[in-house]
Amino acid sequence: MSRFYDMIAQRLGRFLARRLEETPSGFVPYTHANVVALRQVLQPGDVLLVEGHARISQGIKYLTQSTWSHAALYVGNAVGRVSPTGEPLSLIEVDLAKGCIAVPLSKYEYFNTRICRASHLTVQDKAEVVDFMIRSLGKKYDLKNISDMLRFFIPTPPIPVRWRRRMLSFGSGDPTRAICSSLIAEAFQKIKYPVLPKITKEFRADSMARNQRREILHIRHHSLYAPRDFDLSPYFHIIKPTLEAGFNYRNLVWSSKTIGADGEDATEGLKKRKM
Repeated sequence: MSRFYDMIAQRLGRFLARRLEETPSGFVPYTHANVVALRQVLQPGDVLLVEGHARISQGIKYLTQSTWSHAALYVGNAVGRVSPTGEPLSLIEVDLAKGCIAVPLSKYEYFNTRICRASHLTVQDKAEVVDFMIRSLGKKYDLKNISDMLRFFIPTPPIPVRWRRRMLSFGSGDPTRAICSSLIAEAFQKIKYPVLPKITKEFRADSMARNQRREILHIRHHSLYAPRDFDLSPYFHIIKPTLEAGFNYRNLVWSSKTIGADGEDATEGLKKRKM
């Protein structure tokens, strides 16, 4: 009987997961990713943050008080597979319904994105991070705990800050999380690279330096990380493709039209008011 209930719970969980991942119509990104520019700049080991707009994305953005609701790791051609259109599956991410999967970069062409790059990684360290993500392909979420998903279908009430990250957990007793930043954080922990560690200060035992303190870094459990932590981390560079390509503002061609707050041409309105 328990197996029967587990099967029903898994089916219902998959249904709810698909609904949470649905993209509502009418969303227009403030800017959109230039896939060609991204492909020229991205390096294996880079973290690509994404501003999602699905129902679960809205919940994650509220709970983490951040623009970013999703994270994926760029692995280049390491997966060795391509999409039906022939594009390399160069990103590894965690999908609520499908688990850990590889996807093409073009999936996020119409999303707001940000590149976060760890500083001074060795070739070996990059390879270890990428290999960990590739070995994780196929991992699934435990979707039996329906209450974990139902919370994202109702308007989110005010929640104390100290409880918000706990609400991101999925699966009763399962170590997986609702956001793939946990898996990426675990990959960097394998090479002892800091993302956003807890820092405490301790007094030095040396009597000659009685008033001096040193910073001690404590590794947070990877399940406690959210997408915004890579953005906030002092150990990751923010990479902007336009600037990396040699941007020069003197080469810009500006229109003589004025764009209003509603996105429409406001030039004619200004002329009429002056008359």
